[in-house]
Amino acid sequence: MMMPKLIATVTATTLLSSIAMADQAKISRSITDIAAGADRHDWERVRGAFSQTVTTDYTSLWGGDSVTQSADELVAGWKSFLPGFDVTQHMVANHTITSISSSSMSAEADFIATHRIEDDLWTLGGRYTYELEQSGERWLVTFMKMTALWETGDRGLVARAGERAAQSD
Repeated sequence: MMMPKLIATVTATTLLSSIAMADQAKISRSITDIAAGADRHDWERVRGAFSQTVTTDYTSLWGGDSVTQSADELVAGWKSFLPGFDVTQHMVANHTITSISSSSMSAEADFIATHRIEDDLWTLGGRYTYELEQSGERWLVTFMKMTALWETGDRGLVARAGERAAQSD
């Protein structure tokens, strides 16, 4: 009796592993498109990684509540301050699928984000949690939670970057 159950479990695990490996690259692409696209100010690339509506949660850093908005509004918000930095670099690594179904998936990744204006730096490290939905051949982010674990430097650079970006418009 034990052998058929064991075979079924191994078969299901193997199937899930195959699905997860096939989709891992697609999920990594979406996660990378958000970070690298933001650093390069390639807003079309960033927007393409999100579903029409997205919920973001930055409460571990800024307090308040998570926000649900259109992806266009989210990207417009980032566009209003990220170009005010001289440079940003969001390194997102250890992309891991944590759950999977036929049309949705959860993933997490670790990050280090460095923001620079002149000689001033603000660096933040932590973890992102993502929920994604399948849309054609892509996995699109519907939810993104940033959990800040550490930071160093001047968090006030975000306000300075917003002011600088507004002046350059």
